Amino acid sequence: MLSAFLDRYRETILWKLEGLTKEQAAARLVPSATTLLGIVKHLAYVERWWFQMNFAGDPVGFPWPKDEPDEDIDFRVTETDTIVSISTLYQEEIARSKEIVAGASLEDLGKDLGKVKPRSLRWIMVHMIEETARHAGHADILRELTDGAIGQ
Repeated sequence: MLSAFLDRYRETILWKLEGLTKEQAAARLVPSATTLLGIVKHLAYVERWWFQMNFAGDPVGFPWPKDEPDEDIDFRVTETDTIVSISTLYQEEIARSKEIVAGASLEDLGKDLGKVKPRSLRWIMVHMIEETARHAGHADILRELTDGAIGQ
C-alpha cells in the first residue's frame, strides 16, 4: 500500500512536466529558486539518498563536491539539463528504489552512515510519500502559474 501511494505521487511529479519546454519547466515563478524541473531533479537525488545510500548502504554519491556550500544544489537546473535527462534520472532512481524495496521488509533498518540514525524501510517510505506529496503540491502551483493547467 505504501508503494502504491508513493508511486501515485511520483507519477504526478512527472506528469507536471508533460507538454512543457525546458524554458517553461526551468522558469523561476516564485521568489525561491524552486522550478518544476528543479523539483524533479531534487526528488531524484532524495530517492538516491534515502533508498540507496541510507537504507541499502550503496556507495553512490552526488554530482557535486561533498563540501558544496549551496544547500539547494540539487534543485539547480544547469544549461545541460533537459526535461528528458532529468525525467530519465528520476525514473532511474525510482527503478532502483523499487528494487531495494522489493528485496526488503518494512521493518528492516537502513545502514548506519553516521549522518542520520538508521531508519526502518517503513519510516523511509512514509517520509518519501510526505516529501514527494509536498513537492507535488509545489509542482501543481508552478504548473498552474506556467500555463494554467491544474492538477487532480
